[in-house]
Amino acid sequence: MKITSVTTNDVRFPTSRDLAGSDAMHPDPDYSAAYVVLHTDGDVRGEGFTFTIGRGNDLCVAAIDALAHHVVGMDVRDLDRDLGPLSRALTGDTQLRWLGPEKGVIHLAAGALLNAAWDLRAKLAGKPMWKLLADEPPDALADLVDWRFMTDALTRDEALELLSRRAAGKEERERRLLANGVPAYTTSAGWLGYSDELVQDLCRQVVAAGFRQVKIKVGADRADDVRRLRLVREAIGPDVRLAVDANQRWEVAEAIDWIGELAPFDLAWVEEPTSPDDVLGHAAIARAIDPIPVATGEHCQNRVLFKQFLAAGGMAICQIDACRVAGVNENIAILLLAAARGVPVCPHAGGVGLCELVQHLAMFDYLAVGGEDDRRIVEFADHLHEHFVDPVDVSGGRYRALLAPGYSAAMWPESIEFFSYPNGPAWKEA
Repeated sequence: MKITSVTTNDVRFPTSRDLAGSDAMHPDPDYSAAYVVLHTDGDVRGEGFTFTIGRGNDLCVAAIDALAHHVVGMDVRDLDRDLGPLSRALTGDTQLRWLGPEKGVIHLAAGALLNAAWDLRAKLAGKPMWKLLADEPPDALADLVDWRFMTDALTRDEALELLSRRAAGKEERERRLLANGVPAYTTSAGWLGYSDELVQDLCRQVVAAGFRQVKIKVGADRADDVRRLRLVREAIGPDVRLAVDANQRWEVAEAIDWIGELAPFDLAWVEEPTSPDDVLGHAAIARAIDPIPVATGEHCQNRVLFKQFLAAGGMAICQIDACRVAGVNENIAILLLAAARGVPVCPHAGGVGLCELVQHLAMFDYLAVGGEDDRRIVEFADHLHEHFVDPVDVSGGRYRALLAPGYSAAMWPESIEFFSYPNGPAWKEA
């Protein structure tokens, strides 16, 4: 069985109309997916995507098309040994690499294709993605990683030792995973464009639903942030954790001063306080606001930037994103870097389909890489799941392990058609 062709779709959801997803830097997001399907000459196909917030989705679709020749013709029976080389071929394309390297639209496109290839492999194995990865032996996992530019922080041998140690107790952890899932926190109550009344009402609802952490968007107006956090803390009570997310809004000194005014609300963490590329700025903020942790990573371009954040002490909470870097392979590298430093991974999932994908990476991290860590918690946003064939199962404030084969990336054909841009009914009617 071979991969015979690749098709792409520009799928956009008009979330800007009700301000879902709004924050201090992105007031009008339309949550979108550059969606890719790997067709085979058999009865199975691989599906994946990368995430954007509207305009620019078409650029990602074009970049996927430009990289598609790397996967067409691959024998799917060899995917178990070819996904490491495929990752390096996509991120190292000798002509498109000039547009990066290993960053930007081309990197997002590589991630979409790799996510689809992993979905195909998991379906062929008859396993959910988290189980497929967790069952891999340490040497096979290490072979998936591109070790270039990493060995000053973590070598392949050191990673093998870490993975071998984590193998002890993995069966018991899997039993607990199936029984209890992994803890989730929600962002859905705290979008910046929501009214005070709506935010308070939603906060009460999510606490009643079992969530023990909520995250609120901040950064547009200092006095408004203080007022809103007071209302949120009143709504959730003293025992529920409260995180804030500035979405890269502040200068370094401004962040330190601003966070000082928010600190009395007992913050679980401060997320993306400044430019996502500013390693030294994040480290300076982390030192100044200690013991409040700094969380970042959802906009980090590649494993090299994660390496620098971790080494500099600018990332107390590591936030991987299933689509921001080049797919599963690079996220495995980041999980290993974080585990080696003892930094908890709390994945980002505030976008269409991100919950569906990243739950698998978080469960794999729990089983095989990071192991037991009470600090681990996974973001959950409660919208757009109905468009996926295998949507997330979140109850009692926890992600429940899905058992359906694949990476949970497949959208319903009707949703793809209705929300395709610019000719789908959702956009024609507008």
